[in-house]
Amino acid sequence: MTSSSPTQTSIHRTWWKESTVYQIYPSSFFDSDADGLGDIPGIISKLDYIAALGIDVHEWFKESKKGKDNPYRDYYIWRKGKTLEDGTKAPPNNWGAIWGGSAWVYDEPSDEYYLHIFAPEQPDLNWEHPSVRDAVYDIMTFWLDKGVDGFRMDVINFISKVPGLPDAPITRKDQEFQPGNKFYACGPRLHEWLKEIGQILKKYNAFSVGEMPAVHDPKELIKAVGQDRGELNMIFHFEIVDMDQGPRGKFSPKEWDLPILKTIVNKWQRFMIDNKGWNALYLENHDQGRSVSRWGSDAPEHRVYCAKMFATFLALQSGTVFVYQGQELGMINVPKDRDISLYKDLETLNYWNEIKEKYPNDKELQALTLSEIQKKSRDNARTPMQWTPQKYAGFSTVEPWQKENESYAEINAEAQVGVKDSVFEYWASVLRVRKEWRDVFVYGDFRLVDEGGKEVFAYVREGGGRRALVVCAFVGREVEWSVPEEMRVDAKEVVLSNYGGGLKEVDY
Repeated sequence: MTSSSPTQTSIHRTWWKESTVYQIYPSSFFDSDADGLGDIPGIISKLDYIAALGIDVHEWFKESKKGKDNPYRDYYIWRKGKTLEDGTKAPPNNWGAIWGGSAWVYDEPSDEYYLHIFAPEQPDLNWEHPSVRDAVYDIMTFWLDKGVDGFRMDVINFISKVPGLPDAPITRKDQEFQPGNKFYACGPRLHEWLKEIGQILKKYNAFSVGEMPAVHDPKELIKAVGQDRGELNMIFHFEIVDMDQGPRGKFSPKEWDLPILKTIVNKWQRFMIDNKGWNALYLENHDQGRSVSRWGSDAPEHRVYCAKMFATFLALQSGTVFVYQGQELGMINVPKDRDISLYKDLETLNYWNEIKEKYPNDKELQALTLSEIQKKSRDNARTPMQWTPQKYAGFSTVEPWQKENESYAEINAEAQVGVKDSVFEYWASVLRVRKEWRDVFVYGDFRLVDEGGKEVFAYVREGGGRRALVVCAFVGREVEWSVPEEMRVDAKEVVLSNYGGGLKEVDY
């Protein structure tokens, strides 16, 4: 809906703000050589599909383990352990790894431990070492010279650690190892190194998006993405995907409602607009469950409408849109009755094994944990991309590395591309409107409507003398909702509707 409106204050315009990023998980995208794994030729063979949507153990570590005098030793973080009163060895500190257990692995030949914030197969690089930074920057330059447009930087705010690597405070009394993010999330030299990265990217007019977990304070994150900071262009914050995580972490439940989501969205929208930052808009990626199943409804009568609603909700906000493979089809989570033995995700399996070991007789807790795993496991995002209704979802001609989601018979690209009213074509329409109305949806202002409402998420975008009202119902039934007086617009043009035929009634 549009009407005349005041022109928004001019903001910096650039190509990556107007673009949409399509993220793939290579192993699950398309298998071109019938080995069950996705591959680069498979990605290349599907570039037309992406365009139709409107989208524009390492050798170092082997050397490091050879001995304390090896030149690669200090490429990683090695420390002597502790000796307890009974004479047993213990890690250098009490940090827990993100995927469970200690963040340290003991190396018997050198009698030292190496640090891994994530999996043992992912040892942390020692960014304090100048040679490490030089090597990383050389890798970036190599790809930039080949023409890549930018980089997604995984957990980039974990690269700087507090000197001394002190013990973490005890926040989980029933666990031996504790979250240590206080000492490595946005560490003391982070911004120094991000500025070095920013200088490289600036030479190529390339863009960057950094994944920054464990930090929900926009005043902290704006330091990395402020327009004049010279560091990153945008960041993935985790506040939305963390809102349903309970006291035991990801696989424990927490109730959420629409006002909570409104508070989070409004906080980041307003802060980035007011402080010349930029948002990275996402609901799904390779580490999250499918949005339709997690926060909406994947019931047959609701699934399509729900997927379209989420497309509208996300893509018309202020920021660069990130669409994860299959999201444009409305792909859903694996079935609720999928046996835990079919899961492959390390995070999922470690947590499940820990629950079984600690609470072997608590069947209620185990059932609750399995329910949360089905909602949130990373395996939901890593099942093979659903191309056709044929065997293995058209991903491969042989059994894939990860079992396909049984929903492929109904939810697949072949059934949607070029098909009116499909989720794919609706996503294409939303992205087209976003580009055509860039003054409004890319560069315009954002105002939340009806903050306390628990059924409808509505917001106004305004810029270039035009105004649009976006209304999304987060319930599986009809609702009555009236536009607040101060947000009314002059025209009554329905630009997009996930019901195809438009709204039954526009109430003014």
